[in-house]
Amino acid sequence: MINSVYLNRKEIYEIMATEKKVKKPVKKPAKTVKKTTAKKTVKKVSKKISKKVYKKEPKTMEELLKQTGYALKGLKKGQKVKGIVTSVTKRMILIDIGAKTEGVVIEKELELALDLLSNLKVGDEIEAFVGSPENERGQILLSLRQTVMNQRWGYFDELLKTGKAIEVRGLEVNKGGIIVKVQGVRGFVPSSQFGREHLGRLNELQNQPFQVKVIEVDKEKNRLIFSEKAVSEKAALAQQSDALKAVKAGDELEGIVSGIMPFGVFVRADVSQKGKKKQDKEEMFLEGLVHISEISWEKVENPGVHYKTGDRIRVKVIGVDEKSARLNLSVKQLTGDPWKKMVDKYPEGSKVKGEITRLAAFGAFVNLEPGVDGLIHISKIPSDKEFKPGQKIECFVESVDPDQRRMSLSLALMKKPVGYK
Repeated sequence: MINSVYLNRKEIYEIMATEKKVKKPVKKPAKTVKKTTAKKTVKKVSKKISKKVYKKEPKTMEELLKQTGYALKGLKKGQKVKGIVTSVTKRMILIDIGAKTEGVVIEKELELALDLLSNLKVGDEIEAFVGSPENERGQILLSLRQTVMNQRWGYFDELLKTGKAIEVRGLEVNKGGIIVKVQGVRGFVPSSQFGREHLGRLNELQNQPFQVKVIEVDKEKNRLIFSEKAVSEKAALAQQSDALKAVKAGDELEGIVSGIMPFGVFVRADVSQKGKKKQDKEEMFLEGLVHISEISWEKVENPGVHYKTGDRIRVKVIGVDEKSARLNLSVKQLTGDPWKKMVDKYPEGSKVKGEITRLAAFGAFVNLEPGVDGLIHISKIPSDKEFKPGQKIECFVESVDPDQRRMSLSLALMKKPVGYK
Protein backbone atom coordinates (compact mmCIF):
# COMPACT_ATOMS: atom_id res chain seq x y z
CA MET A 1 0.00 0.00 0.00
CA ILE A 2 1.31 3.47 -0.90
CA ASN A 3 1.94 5.90 1.98
CA SER A 4 0.32 9.21 0.90
CA VAL A 5 2.06 11.14 3.76
CA TYR A 6 5.46 11.10 2.13
CA LEU A 7 4.39 11.36 -1.53
CA ASN A 8 2.50 14.06 -3.34
CA ARG A 9 -0.34 13.21 -5.76
CA LYS A 10 1.82 13.40 -8.93
CA GLU A 11 4.36 10.93 -7.60
CA ILE A 12 1.63 8.49 -6.57
CA TYR A 13 0.21 8.45 -10.10
CA GLU A 14 3.64 7.73 -11.59
CA ILE A 15 4.22 4.81 -9.22
CA MET A 16 0.80 3.24 -10.03
CA ALA A 17 1.42 3.46 -13.75
CA THR A 18 4.79 1.74 -13.38
CA GLU A 19 3.25 -1.16 -11.38
CA LYS A 20 0.64 -1.81 -14.11
CA LYS A 21 3.32 -2.07 -16.83
CA VAL A 22 5.36 -4.57 -14.81
CA LYS A 23 2.39 -6.87 -14.02
CA LYS A 24 1.24 -7.39 -17.71
CA PRO A 25 4.15 -9.51 -19.07
CA VAL A 26 4.06 -11.74 -15.97
CA LYS A 27 0.56 -13.01 -16.75
CA LYS A 28 -0.29 -16.38 -18.49
CA PRO A 29 0.38 -15.27 -22.06
CA ALA A 30 4.03 -14.86 -21.15
CA LYS A 31 4.21 -18.45 -19.84
CA THR A 32 2.45 -19.83 -22.97
CA VAL A 33 4.96 -18.17 -25.23
CA LYS A 34 7.83 -19.79 -23.36
CA LYS A 35 6.31 -23.33 -23.61
CA THR A 36 5.40 -22.98 -27.29
CA THR A 37 8.84 -21.83 -28.34
CA ALA A 38 10.41 -24.70 -26.39
CA LYS A 39 8.26 -27.37 -28.12
CA LYS A 40 8.92 -26.02 -31.60
CA THR A 41 12.63 -25.96 -30.98
CA VAL A 42 12.67 -29.59 -29.78
CA LYS A 43 10.71 -30.84 -32.81
CA LYS A 44 12.95 -29.12 -35.29
CA VAL A 45 16.08 -30.44 -33.65
CA SER A 46 14.76 -34.06 -33.44
CA LYS A 47 13.87 -34.08 -37.16
CA LYS A 48 17.30 -32.85 -38.13
CA ILE A 49 19.00 -35.44 -35.93
CA SER A 50 16.86 -38.37 -37.21
CA LYS A 51 17.60 -37.51 -40.84
CA LYS A 52 21.31 -37.41 -40.19
CA VAL A 53 21.26 -40.75 -38.29
CA TYR A 54 19.16 -42.56 -41.00
CA LYS A 55 21.48 -41.56 -43.79
CA LYS A 56 24.69 -42.33 -42.03
CA GLU A 57 23.98 -45.38 -39.85
CA PRO A 58 20.91 -47.73 -40.37
CA LYS A 59 20.19 -49.64 -37.18
CA THR A 60 17.91 -52.41 -38.52
CA MET A 61 17.94 -54.78 -41.53
CA GLU A 62 14.73 -53.16 -42.79
CA GLU A 63 16.33 -49.70 -42.71
CA LEU A 64 19.39 -51.01 -44.51
CA LEU A 65 17.32 -52.67 -47.28
CA LYS A 66 15.19 -49.53 -47.64
CA GLN A 67 18.26 -47.32 -47.88
CA THR A 68 20.07 -49.53 -50.44
CA GLY A 69 17.02 -50.65 -52.42
CA TYR A 70 18.21 -54.28 -52.20
CA ALA A 71 15.55 -57.05 -51.97
CA LEU A 72 16.20 -60.40 -50.28
CA LYS A 73 14.92 -63.59 -51.93
CA GLY A 74 12.60 -65.79 -49.90
CA LEU A 75 13.85 -69.39 -50.15
CA LYS A 76 12.02 -72.67 -49.70
CA LYS A 77 13.31 -76.21 -49.35
CA GLY A 78 13.58 -77.89 -52.75
CA GLN A 79 13.55 -74.56 -54.63
CA LYS A 80 15.74 -74.37 -57.72
CA VAL A 81 18.21 -71.47 -57.73
CA LYS A 82 21.03 -70.21 -59.92
CA GLY A 83 24.20 -68.58 -58.70
CA ILE A 84 27.86 -67.80 -59.25
CA VAL A 85 30.58 -69.94 -57.67
CA THR A 86 32.67 -67.81 -55.30
CA SER A 87 34.85 -70.49 -53.68
CA VAL A 88 35.79 -74.12 -54.37
CA THR A 89 37.62 -76.30 -51.83
CA LYS A 90 37.79 -80.02 -51.10
CA ARG A 91 35.26 -79.67 -48.32
CA MET A 92 33.00 -76.85 -49.40
CA ILE A 93 31.65 -74.81 -52.31
CA LEU A 94 30.24 -71.32 -51.85
CA ILE A 95 27.66 -70.02 -54.32
CA ASP A 96 26.29 -66.47 -54.48
CA ILE A 97 22.55 -66.89 -55.11
CA GLY A 98 21.56 -63.31 -54.21
CA ALA A 99 20.43 -64.14 -50.68
CA LYS A 100 21.46 -62.61 -47.33
CA THR A 101 24.35 -65.07 -47.17
CA GLU A 102 26.11 -67.28 -49.69
CA GLY A 103 24.80 -70.78 -50.27
CA VAL A 104 26.97 -73.66 -49.05
CA VAL A 105 27.45 -77.06 -50.67
CA ILE A 106 28.87 -79.27 -47.91
CA GLU A 107 31.16 -82.29 -48.06
CA LYS A 108 28.42 -84.95 -48.16
CA GLU A 109 26.92 -83.39 -51.28
CA LEU A 110 30.34 -83.04 -52.90
CA GLU A 111 30.81 -86.82 -52.92
CA LEU A 112 27.66 -87.21 -55.04
CA ALA A 113 28.76 -84.60 -57.56
CA LEU A 114 32.38 -85.49 -58.29
CA ASP A 115 31.81 -85.73 -62.06
CA LEU A 116 30.14 -82.32 -62.16
CA LEU A 117 32.69 -80.64 -59.90
CA SER A 118 35.86 -81.88 -61.59
CA ASN A 119 35.94 -78.84 -63.89
CA LEU A 120 34.08 -76.37 -61.67
CA LYS A 121 35.86 -73.08 -60.96
CA VAL A 122 35.22 -69.68 -59.36
CA GLY A 123 33.04 -67.49 -61.56
CA ASP A 124 31.07 -70.38 -63.13
CA GLU A 125 27.30 -70.17 -63.11
CA ILE A 126 25.63 -73.25 -61.64
CA GLU A 127 22.16 -74.52 -60.85
CA ALA A 128 21.42 -75.91 -57.38
CA PHE A 129 18.51 -76.80 -55.12
CA VAL A 130 17.84 -75.47 -51.61
CA GLY A 131 18.37 -78.22 -49.05
CA SER A 132 17.74 -76.00 -46.02
CA PRO A 133 16.92 -72.23 -46.11
CA GLU A 134 18.78 -71.78 -42.81
CA ASN A 135 20.57 -74.21 -40.52
CA GLU A 136 21.61 -73.70 -36.88
CA ARG A 137 24.59 -71.63 -38.06
CA GLY A 138 22.44 -69.38 -40.22
CA GLN A 139 23.80 -70.91 -43.45
CA ILE A 140 21.81 -71.69 -46.60
CA LEU A 141 22.53 -75.32 -47.48
CA LEU A 142 22.44 -76.20 -51.18
CA SER A 143 22.23 -79.56 -52.92
CA LEU A 144 23.74 -80.51 -56.27
CA ARG A 145 22.22 -84.01 -56.29
CA GLN A 146 19.36 -83.10 -58.66
CA THR A 147 21.71 -80.99 -60.77
CA VAL A 148 23.97 -83.99 -61.25
CA MET A 149 21.02 -86.25 -62.08
CA ASN A 150 19.72 -83.76 -64.66
CA GLN A 151 23.17 -83.62 -66.21
CA ARG A 152 23.37 -87.43 -66.37
CA TRP A 153 19.93 -87.79 -67.97
CA GLY A 154 21.11 -85.28 -70.55
CA TYR A 155 24.17 -87.46 -71.08
CA PHE A 156 21.97 -90.53 -71.73
CA ASP A 157 19.83 -88.54 -74.17
CA GLU A 158 22.98 -87.70 -76.09
CA LEU A 159 24.06 -91.37 -76.11
CA LEU A 160 20.65 -92.33 -77.49
CA LYS A 161 21.09 -89.86 -80.35
CA THR A 162 24.68 -90.80 -81.18
CA GLY A 163 24.38 -94.58 -80.60
CA LYS A 164 27.68 -94.63 -78.70
CA ALA A 165 28.33 -97.70 -76.49
CA ILE A 166 29.01 -97.37 -72.75
CA GLU A 167 30.08 -99.74 -70.00
CA VAL A 168 27.61 -100.79 -67.29
CA ARG A 169 27.83 -103.17 -64.36
CA GLY A 170 25.29 -105.91 -63.66
CA LEU A 171 23.54 -105.64 -60.28
CA GLU A 172 20.59 -107.99 -60.08
CA VAL A 173 19.20 -110.70 -62.37
CA ASN A 174 15.45 -111.35 -62.64
CA LYS A 175 13.11 -113.17 -65.03
CA GLY A 176 12.85 -110.20 -67.37
CA GLY A 177 16.57 -109.42 -67.65
CA ILE A 178 19.24 -107.73 -65.55
CA ILE A 179 19.33 -104.47 -63.59
CA VAL A 180 22.52 -102.48 -64.23
CA LYS A 181 24.15 -99.35 -62.85
CA VAL A 182 26.11 -96.63 -64.63
CA GLN A 183 27.20 -93.23 -63.25
CA GLY A 184 24.99 -93.64 -60.19
CA VAL A 185 21.85 -94.30 -62.28
CA ARG A 186 20.06 -97.65 -62.51
CA GLY A 187 18.89 -99.04 -65.83
CA PHE A 188 17.58 -102.27 -67.25
CA VAL A 189 18.70 -104.67 -69.99
CA PRO A 190 15.80 -106.98 -71.03
CA SER A 191 16.61 -110.62 -71.73
CA SER A 192 15.55 -110.04 -75.33
CA GLN A 193 18.32 -107.44 -75.70
CA PHE A 194 21.20 -109.86 -75.05
CA GLY A 195 23.20 -111.57 -77.77
CA ARG A 196 23.26 -115.35 -78.24
CA GLU A 197 26.42 -115.62 -76.17
CA HIS A 198 24.55 -114.65 -72.98
CA LEU A 199 21.19 -116.37 -73.51
CA GLY A 200 20.39 -118.48 -70.46
CA ARG A 201 23.61 -117.30 -68.77
CA LEU A 202 22.70 -113.87 -67.41
CA ASN A 203 23.82 -114.86 -63.90
CA GLU A 204 27.40 -114.74 -65.15
CA LEU A 205 27.04 -110.98 -65.72
CA GLN A 206 26.16 -110.18 -62.11
CA ASN A 207 28.75 -107.75 -60.66
CA GLN A 208 30.53 -107.79 -64.03
CA PRO A 209 31.06 -104.91 -66.50
CA PHE A 210 29.83 -105.20 -70.11
CA GLN A 211 29.15 -102.94 -73.08
CA VAL A 212 25.66 -101.73 -74.01
CA LYS A 213 23.87 -99.08 -76.04
CA VAL A 214 21.02 -96.86 -74.87
CA ILE A 215 17.72 -97.68 -76.62
CA GLU A 216 15.19 -95.81 -74.43
CA VAL A 217 15.36 -92.77 -72.13
CA ASP A 218 12.39 -91.45 -70.12
CA LYS A 219 13.38 -89.18 -67.25
CA GLU A 220 9.80 -88.56 -66.09
CA LYS A 221 9.17 -92.30 -65.61
CA ASN A 222 12.74 -92.90 -64.44
CA ARG A 223 13.07 -95.42 -67.27
CA LEU A 224 16.45 -96.23 -68.82
CA ILE A 225 16.71 -99.24 -71.15
CA PHE A 226 19.92 -100.67 -72.66
CA SER A 227 20.75 -103.28 -75.30
CA GLU A 228 23.75 -105.60 -75.12
CA LYS A 229 23.13 -107.24 -78.49
CA ALA A 230 23.25 -103.82 -80.16
CA VAL A 231 26.98 -104.00 -79.36
CA SER A 232 27.79 -107.72 -79.61
CA GLU A 233 25.71 -108.31 -82.74
CA LYS A 234 26.03 -104.95 -84.41
CA ALA A 235 26.75 -106.41 -87.85
CA ALA A 236 23.79 -108.79 -87.71
CA LEU A 237 21.42 -106.04 -86.61
CA ALA A 238 22.51 -103.92 -89.57
CA GLN A 239 21.06 -106.61 -91.84
CA GLN A 240 17.69 -106.71 -90.09
CA SER A 241 15.98 -104.46 -92.63
CA ASP A 242 16.74 -106.97 -95.40
CA ALA A 243 15.59 -109.84 -93.20
CA LEU A 244 12.33 -108.06 -92.34
CA LYS A 245 11.54 -107.65 -96.04
CA ALA A 246 12.11 -111.36 -96.61
CA VAL A 247 9.88 -112.53 -93.74
CA LYS A 248 6.11 -112.55 -94.18
CA ALA A 249 3.03 -113.65 -92.25
CA GLY A 250 2.53 -117.40 -92.39
CA ASP A 251 6.25 -118.29 -92.35
CA GLU A 252 7.30 -120.96 -89.87
CA LEU A 253 10.62 -120.39 -88.09
CA GLU A 254 12.80 -121.90 -85.39
CA GLY A 255 14.23 -119.89 -82.54
CA ILE A 256 15.41 -119.71 -78.95
CA VAL A 257 13.44 -118.34 -76.00
CA SER A 258 15.32 -115.17 -74.99
CA GLY A 259 13.02 -113.87 -72.30
CA ILE A 260 9.86 -114.62 -70.35
CA MET A 261 7.45 -111.92 -69.21
CA PRO A 262 3.96 -112.03 -67.63
CA PHE A 263 2.48 -110.99 -70.99
CA GLY A 264 4.32 -113.48 -73.20
CA VAL A 265 7.56 -115.05 -74.41
CA PHE A 266 10.37 -113.37 -76.38
CA VAL A 267 11.93 -115.50 -79.11
CA ARG A 268 15.07 -114.98 -81.20
CA ALA A 269 13.86 -116.38 -84.51
CA ASP A 270 16.39 -117.68 -87.04
CA VAL A 271 15.69 -116.01 -90.41
CA SER A 272 19.04 -116.90 -91.99
CA GLN A 273 17.50 -118.98 -94.80
CA LYS A 274 15.03 -116.28 -95.88
CA GLY A 275 15.85 -114.74 -99.26
CA LYS A 276 19.16 -116.61 -99.60
CA LYS A 277 20.37 -119.72 -101.28
CA LYS A 278 21.39 -122.61 -99.07
CA GLN A 279 25.10 -122.22 -99.85
CA ASP A 280 24.97 -118.48 -99.11
CA LYS A 281 23.26 -118.91 -95.76
CA GLU A 282 24.40 -116.45 -93.08
CA GLU A 283 23.36 -116.41 -89.47
CA MET A 284 20.66 -113.80 -88.96
CA PHE A 285 18.11 -113.44 -86.18
CA LEU A 286 15.04 -111.30 -85.55
CA GLU A 287 13.41 -110.69 -82.20
CA GLY A 288 9.78 -111.72 -81.87
CA LEU A 289 7.06 -111.95 -79.24
CA VAL A 290 4.68 -114.82 -78.65
CA HIS A 291 1.85 -113.13 -76.76
CA ILE A 292 0.33 -115.08 -73.86
CA SER A 293 -2.85 -115.54 -75.91
CA GLU A 294 -0.82 -117.18 -78.73
CA ILE A 295 1.00 -119.76 -76.61
CA SER A 296 -1.77 -122.36 -76.52
CA TRP A 297 -5.40 -122.90 -77.47
CA GLU A 298 -5.92 -123.52 -73.77
CA LYS A 299 -6.03 -120.61 -71.31
CA VAL A 300 -2.49 -119.74 -70.13
CA GLU A 301 -2.04 -118.08 -66.75
CA ASN A 302 1.76 -118.08 -66.56
CA PRO A 303 4.06 -118.31 -69.63
CA GLY A 304 6.88 -119.49 -67.34
CA VAL A 305 5.04 -122.77 -66.80
CA HIS A 306 5.32 -123.61 -70.50
CA TYR A 307 8.82 -122.32 -71.35
CA LYS A 308 12.14 -121.25 -69.84
CA THR A 309 14.96 -119.09 -71.19
CA GLY A 310 17.17 -120.99 -73.65
CA ASP A 311 14.46 -123.40 -74.85
CA ARG A 312 14.40 -124.12 -78.57
CA ILE A 313 10.98 -123.41 -80.04
CA ARG A 314 9.14 -123.50 -83.35
CA VAL A 315 6.87 -120.53 -84.16
CA LYS A 316 4.63 -119.15 -86.88
CA VAL A 317 4.86 -115.52 -88.07
CA ILE A 318 1.49 -113.75 -87.75
CA GLY A 319 2.75 -110.19 -88.27
CA VAL A 320 5.83 -108.04 -89.00
CA ASP A 321 6.44 -104.70 -87.24
CA GLU A 322 9.01 -102.86 -89.35
CA LYS A 323 9.22 -99.84 -87.02
CA SER A 324 10.40 -101.89 -84.05
CA ALA A 325 12.06 -104.58 -86.24
CA ARG A 326 10.07 -107.18 -84.31
CA LEU A 327 7.97 -110.16 -85.34
CA ASN A 328 4.60 -111.12 -83.93
CA LEU A 329 4.69 -114.87 -83.42
CA SER A 330 2.38 -117.72 -82.47
CA VAL A 331 2.87 -121.26 -81.23
CA LYS A 332 -0.73 -122.40 -81.08
CA GLN A 333 -1.35 -121.59 -84.75
CA LEU A 334 1.12 -124.28 -85.77
CA THR A 335 -1.72 -126.68 -84.93
CA GLY A 336 -5.28 -126.44 -86.17
CA ASP A 337 -7.94 -124.60 -84.24
CA PRO A 338 -9.78 -127.37 -82.33
CA TRP A 339 -13.02 -125.36 -82.39
CA LYS A 340 -13.35 -125.75 -86.16
CA LYS A 341 -14.20 -129.43 -85.64
CA MET A 342 -16.37 -129.02 -82.57
CA VAL A 343 -19.73 -129.00 -84.39
CA ASP A 344 -19.05 -132.38 -85.96
CA LYS A 345 -17.24 -133.82 -82.97
CA TYR A 346 -19.76 -132.74 -80.34
CA PRO A 347 -23.25 -132.68 -81.87
CA GLU A 348 -26.14 -131.28 -79.85
CA GLY A 349 -27.56 -133.81 -77.37
CA SER A 350 -24.41 -135.91 -77.25
CA LYS A 351 -23.17 -137.13 -73.90
CA VAL A 352 -19.59 -136.15 -73.00
CA LYS A 353 -17.17 -136.55 -70.11
CA GLY A 354 -14.98 -133.78 -68.79
CA GLU A 355 -13.21 -132.20 -65.81
CA ILE A 356 -14.21 -129.10 -63.83
CA THR A 357 -11.45 -126.54 -64.44
CA ARG A 358 -12.81 -123.47 -62.67
CA LEU A 359 -15.91 -122.09 -60.95
CA ALA A 360 -17.50 -118.69 -61.57
CA ALA A 361 -20.51 -116.79 -60.23
CA PHE A 362 -22.43 -117.64 -63.40
CA GLY A 363 -21.53 -121.33 -63.62
CA ALA A 364 -18.86 -124.02 -63.92
CA PHE A 365 -16.35 -124.56 -66.76
CA VAL A 366 -15.75 -128.11 -67.97
CA ASN A 367 -12.71 -129.06 -70.04
CA LEU A 368 -13.44 -131.68 -72.71
CA GLU A 369 -10.04 -131.66 -74.47
CA PRO A 370 -7.01 -129.31 -74.73
CA GLY A 371 -8.28 -125.85 -75.68
CA VAL A 372 -11.98 -126.76 -75.48
CA ASP A 373 -14.06 -125.73 -72.45
CA GLY A 374 -17.82 -125.82 -72.08
CA LEU A 375 -20.01 -123.95 -69.58
CA ILE A 376 -22.72 -125.34 -67.32
CA HIS A 377 -24.78 -122.24 -66.53
CA ILE A 378 -25.70 -121.66 -62.88
CA SER A 379 -29.40 -121.97 -63.79
CA LYS A 380 -28.80 -125.60 -64.80
CA ILE A 381 -27.03 -126.58 -61.58
CA PRO A 382 -29.27 -127.86 -58.74
CA SER A 383 -29.03 -125.84 -55.55
CA ASP A 384 -27.88 -128.89 -53.61
CA LYS A 385 -25.13 -129.70 -56.12
CA GLU A 386 -21.54 -128.61 -55.42
CA PHE A 387 -18.52 -128.84 -57.72
CA LYS A 388 -14.79 -128.70 -57.10
CA PRO A 389 -11.96 -128.00 -59.60
CA GLY A 390 -10.55 -131.31 -60.85
CA GLN A 391 -13.84 -133.17 -60.40
CA LYS A 392 -14.82 -135.55 -63.25
CA ILE A 393 -18.42 -135.25 -64.49
CA GLU A 394 -20.70 -136.27 -67.36
CA CYS A 395 -22.64 -133.68 -69.37
CA PHE A 396 -24.93 -133.22 -72.34
CA VAL A 397 -24.02 -130.83 -75.16
CA GLU A 398 -26.74 -128.20 -75.60
CA SER A 399 -25.13 -125.98 -78.28
CA VAL A 400 -21.78 -125.23 -79.97
CA ASP A 401 -20.72 -121.83 -81.40
CA PRO A 402 -17.27 -122.27 -83.06
CA ASP A 403 -17.04 -118.59 -84.12
CA GLN A 404 -17.50 -117.37 -80.54
CA ARG A 405 -15.61 -120.41 -79.19
CA ARG A 406 -18.43 -121.28 -76.82
CA MET A 407 -20.17 -124.51 -75.80
CA SER A 408 -23.21 -124.80 -73.52
CA LEU A 409 -23.53 -127.90 -71.36
CA SER A 410 -26.00 -129.36 -68.91
CA LEU A 411 -25.59 -132.01 -66.26
CA ALA A 412 -26.14 -135.60 -67.32
CA LEU A 413 -28.91 -137.22 -65.26
CA MET A 414 -29.27 -140.90 -64.50
CA LYS A 415 -31.99 -141.01 -67.16
CA LYS A 416 -32.28 -138.63 -70.11
CA PRO A 417 -35.43 -136.48 -69.62
CA VAL A 418 -38.33 -136.81 -72.06
CA GLY A 419 -38.36 -134.11 -74.70
CA TYR A 420 -34.70 -133.11 -73.99
CA LYS A 421 -33.20 -130.83 -76.57
